[in-house]
Amino acid sequence: MINSLNDFKNPFFIGIAGSGMSALAQYLQGIGKNVSGSDRFFQPDVFNDVAEKLKAEGIHCFMQNGEGITNGTDLIVASTAVEDSVPEMQKAKQMGIPVLRRSELLALIAASKKTIAVGGTSGKSTTSAMLFDILEYAGLQPSIISGAGLISIIKTGKIGNAKVGTGDWLVIEADESDGSIVQYKPEIGLLMNIDKDHQEIDELMRIFGIFKDNSKRFVVNEGHILAKQFSQNKQYDFTTIENTDAGYVSKNFSQNGFTIQFTVNDELFSMNVLGRHNMENALAATAVANSIGVDLQTCSAALKNYEGIYRRHQVFGKKNGVILIDDYAHNPVKCAAAIEACKPVASKVIAWFQPHGYKPTRFLRDDFVKEIAHALRPNDEIWMSEIFYAGGTAVKDISSNDLVEDLKIAGKNAFFVEHREAFLETARAHFTADCVLLLMGARDPSLEGFAQSVWAAL
Repeated sequence: MINSLNDFKNPFFIGIAGSGMSALAQYLQGIGKNVSGSDRFFQPDVFNDVAEKLKAEGIHCFMQNGEGITNGTDLIVASTAVEDSVPEMQKAKQMGIPVLRRSELLALIAASKKTIAVGGTSGKSTTSAMLFDILEYAGLQPSIISGAGLISIIKTGKIGNAKVGTGDWLVIEADESDGSIVQYKPEIGLLMNIDKDHQEIDELMRIFGIFKDNSKRFVVNEGHILAKQFSQNKQYDFTTIENTDAGYVSKNFSQNGFTIQFTVNDELFSMNVLGRHNMENALAATAVANSIGVDLQTCSAALKNYEGIYRRHQVFGKKNGVILIDDYAHNPVKCAAAIEACKPVASKVIAWFQPHGYKPTRFLRDDFVKEIAHALRPNDEIWMSEIFYAGGTAVKDISSNDLVEDLKIAGKNAFFVEHREAFLETARAHFTADCVLLLMGARDPSLEGFAQSVWAAL
């Protein structure tokens, strides 16, 4: 029985290359565990960047054929995507090795530190990264377990989604998509927003209610009508809406190209990021940091140097008048926010989006159409390629083209190009001398390579 981090020494991760799994693996290695793992993307004589970076941390990587599971293995960690029928899971069962799911292990880690759990439908990764940067700048030597790589950590040659600090504080993302958020009992719970995504609103409200009850202190976005209902103490809450009694208020937003400015309780902030949503993310991080003793001036100074996270409005550069930006946006609100953030940069936005999963695309069809249509200016365009299919059982009764046709009916410039490899040449005639090309999508590990190929051929 695994009840704490002291109950095992040699964990083995099945599906270790995933962003959530690799972060946990690195964290455990960083606190002295002997970590190993496998992934279906690890193949002999085929270079894998994640594997190389894990090996550099001292983590042993194997093909997903069971060879890495030995008599010395005392814990199996499996992502939710790994079914019990997978041969490695069968081998672990036959050997009597205890199994924890990713979220269960994260809950054990969270229980070992003073944890700040960042929850909400949108902005978790960015807010976590901003909060980590503030705490680190303030000299608190925090730890982080994130769903996305921080550029500041990536630049040191690491994956970037985990770091072990010597201080008391740990920043984690609390995921509501699979309900695992209810397992965490953090020192501080932070709720960014509540929008329809993986679950219906009623179910999300139930889940976030448990998250609140499990948190010693709960901080909410009072500017979001649903999140506001969970307010515990307004002095810790935040909002971008003026004339409220929340403890932290941001206002005076402006965006000049790739830089935004705003104030938090009259302290001026300037950041090299895009969009009002990033003001809100920074406000949330600042509210939490200030509540545990970091002054606003330090928060502002820390975020002035914020370098962003992997595939969150990641700017590749400008070629032939076209600015290329790659983003992880994948739900309706995130896609709309990504488009909105690009509008001050150029007179035309051409957005490309690859939805992931047939069930979530079907579930969110109307919301995608509504949010994207609202974000597009008359001159802007939205292009979509076919839905990313990760395998397994799925009813393929919807296409990206269905969303495109809905957007056309709404009067928007919408286009379908089934295979993304044909997108650039098909869309090239639509580029202008003052244009942003925004690539959006998630879950598909080849999206990074796709963005790089677009940049090379732009």
